[in-house]
Amino acid sequence: MAYELDIPNSDQKAKVRNPWAVALLPIITLGIYHLVWWYRINKEMKAFGEARGYDLGRNPVNSLLALFPGGIIIVPALITYWKGTKRVQGTSALANREPVNGWLCLVLYLLLAPAMWAYLQVSLNHVWEQELGSGVPTDSSPMPEKLAE
Repeated sequence: MAYELDIPNSDQKAKVRNPWAVALLPIITLGIYHLVWWYRINKEMKAFGEARGYDLGRNPVNSLLALFPGGIIIVPALITYWKGTKRVQGTSALANREPVNGWLCLVLYLLLAPAMWAYLQVSLNHVWEQELGSGVPTDSSPMPEKLAE
């Protein structure tokens, strides 16, 4: 299901990811995929915001470093999740979509963190598909006729 879409007015791309992969691959890869995913979604939101003239984060590397190694002392990881959720809400607001519920994110994080990650990815997928296109060619040329029986 993963495919990339071009962000207008930017040389960056946004990726529509499978929420199941976002939730389960960190378990299989011992957390490595989660770090890569967190960096990439922050980078995509930053590029999307810059293309629209809004600040949706300045440095995705800081978000990553707050998660690891900052997560060792817990507080930086909590702050990056909080601010990352705010960025997802801002991205949804730019697309005139219903933003993610911050309280629901908190409950999901406390009960089952991978569910929160999937929830954030689903929201981003909706924005990317709505704002950047479905990734399916919209060629309006007529379909070729069937060959004669």
